[in-house]
Amino acid sequence: MKYISHSVEETEQIAINLASKLKGNEVIAFFGGLGMGKTAFTRGVCKGLGFNDGVQSPTFSLVNQYDATYTVYHFDMYRINTYDDLYSTGFFDYIDTGVLIIEWSENIENALPDDYIRIEISHGDNENERIIDIEGIEL
Repeated sequence: MKYISHSVEETEQIAINLASKLKGNEVIAFFGGLGMGKTAFTRGVCKGLGFNDGVQSPTFSLVNQYDATYTVYHFDMYRINTYDDLYSTGFFDYIDTGVLIIEWSENIENALPDDYIRIEISHGDNENERIIDIEGIEL
């Protein structure tokens, strides 16, 4: 399903709606370039799950943990280039332990579980507009 967001707030609201459908063990994989709103979407998911203490991209830590209704593990796979790199993050140990949200999923697409939620975010017609294409869950 495609959604059009005209602001960060609208992106977060779409994510809050998605959060209401989660059961606690999903893998949410983002696809889209720099500045598309992946972290804003993650912030909305966390808000929807009751976590409001600040969400930041885990660029240098590789994974941030947020304790919400379900534990959320927020990964940044930007620097992951090989299976060995991925394995060293401990990624596989996190599957089925909470909600995994993965930025830069392009780099690990072959390692994602079959039932992952795919979210592709791209530019719309103006600077703040985003087209958010969500597959794998109905909102």
